[in-house]
Amino acid sequence: MYGVRVSLAIKQLRIFREVVTLKKKHPYSRDLLYVHLNERDQYVLSHGMEFHEFARVLSDSLNHLLLLKHRYEDGEFNRHTLFEYVPEDSVEKLVAANVHEYGDFCWIDFEEVEALNVLTAQEIAELLYLGHIKHHLKQPFYNQLDNRFVYLSHEDGWFNKIYYRNFNDFYRMLGTVLSGKLGEMKPEKTLLGIRKKKSYPAVSKEILKSLTPALKEGAVFSLKNIQQNRNRIEMPFWIIGDFANMDDMHDEYKEASRSNPDGRLVFDKKVKEWSLLAQ
Repeated sequence: MYGVRVSLAIKQLRIFREVVTLKKKHPYSRDLLYVHLNERDQYVLSHGMEFHEFARVLSDSLNHLLLLKHRYEDGEFNRHTLFEYVPEDSVEKLVAANVHEYGDFCWIDFEEVEALNVLTAQEIAELLYLGHIKHHLKQPFYNQLDNRFVYLSHEDGWFNKIYYRNFNDFYRMLGTVLSGKLGEMKPEKTLLGIRKKKSYPAVSKEILKSLTPALKEGAVFSLKNIQQNRNRIEMPFWIIGDFANMDDMHDEYKEASRSNPDGRLVFDKKVKEWSLLAQ
């Protein structure tokens, strides 16, 4: 019995160390996108990807959102779970909110409002644990809810942990977010000299799936270090390891970026297609 208690204590400490966010040494920057893929537990840790980006890419896959941790004031209340939720037709209003300022912002999607009323006490406890610890007690996909995602963040964009029922959703989201960030970083000028966001096609799922080994180790894409000429744009990335503390991630990236990148995503301006250049 003593050995079991020690084992559980060690496990809890590991979980705590995984999700705790220390006082930030580095300011939040939108010119980095860090991704660590955990296939076994079906989640992705990230830095630099925000809720509004996620929601707009996967809007066709989102239904109602059950709010596990938040400061949103316009949700509806479910008496059975004592959670608030956002109906599907109000999700766009939540997307427009500044959820970064909420501190913790955590939710799980669900298909039917009636499903909330048949959740068991054990399942409600698991949802509370998800929002509080940002880790699962068991795989957090529920038949009653038919959820595709669990979205757990602290200072949204700084630390995000998202569970995906189907990783094709992740690759679609990542490919679109990368190209969108490129458009923001490299705007074009109109005839009147006004700078506007330029549109680029999404990086294909096939290219990103070929990067799975790098993403499983933990990789950071740098928008700041993009290189371009008349014919192409190159977005470098470095494999830096598994981080839940994003200050440590920034420190490791700073050190790694002094060396050549581990690869580059290359956009050909003429044919308007992406390719992967490995080092």
